[in-house]
Amino acid sequence: MHNYDLNVILEPNLNETQLKLEKDAISAQIERVEGEVREVDEWGNKRLAYPIRKLSEGYYVIYKLSLSETAPRQLTTNLRLRDNIMRVLVTRDHPEQRTRKETPRAEPRPEARSETRPEVRTEPGVQTGTQTSETPPA
Repeated sequence: MHNYDLNVILEPNLNETQLKLEKDAISAQIERVEGEVREVDEWGNKRLAYPIRKLSEGYYVIYKLSLSETAPRQLTTNLRLRDNIMRVLVTRDHPEQRTRKETPRAEPRPEARSETRPEVRTEPGVQTGTQTSETPPA
């Protein structure tokens, strides 16, 4: 059994009864493929990035599941047949790829080179390539 995330977007205009019916149907499909629901996270109505079925909002429900390797394809196929489910996405959970907050390591930095130019000394009366408004002595 592997861990998966099931992301479902439902129609946003469902009433409480229809919403409960859809969530029960999703749970029944998970049990049918011999999966186990570990956690359910309901986000509610959220704005979509692009319109789906000419709707700009959707009701998001995220399930954390334990499934066999062949179950995600069966689950996705069965859930897409439901009229009130707009999108289904099943992804395998890889905890080692999650973003971790690591403390920065104290690495010794090489000495930064000085960006200042070496001082150039010129003798009086020698021009350094810059033009001056003074006329040279005759």
